[in-house]
Amino acid sequence: MSKNVERDALIAAAQAVRVHAHAPYSRFAVGAAVLDEQGRIHAGCNVENAAYPQGWCAEASALAVMVAAGGRRVLAVAVCGVADQPVTPCGGCRQKLREFAADDCPVVLADMTGHRASFTLGALLPHSFGPEHLPT
Repeated sequence: MSKNVERDALIAAAQAVRVHAHAPYSRFAVGAAVLDEQGRIHAGCNVENAAYPQGWCAEASALAVMVAAGGRRVLAVAVCGVADQPVTPCGGCRQKLREFAADDCPVVLADMTGHRASFTLGALLPHSFGPEHLPT
């Protein structure tokens, strides 16, 4: 699969799941999709909770779906949010992604019209702490 087709499929998955977000408090719906090592796309949306810190982000949801399906490696990520500036993963989600992705993992940012920006995970989370830092 070409990189543009892969990118477009990730964006489409993030856009599609975004409409299912449960964001009654912030009204800020986000969708995310991850591509795993088997070429499968897993999508998740943000789910807010009246006890605010108990909600979870779209990226965390997508990672949970991937792990539940047996995926263990993230090869690419797409995040879809609608704002004046491209919506990047929050700091906590950058670290969650780092558990499963390398520094060179592409992170594609989109809105409902399509691609807005691209970064690597390493650019979003420089000098990160990852599994390789822990003894085996």
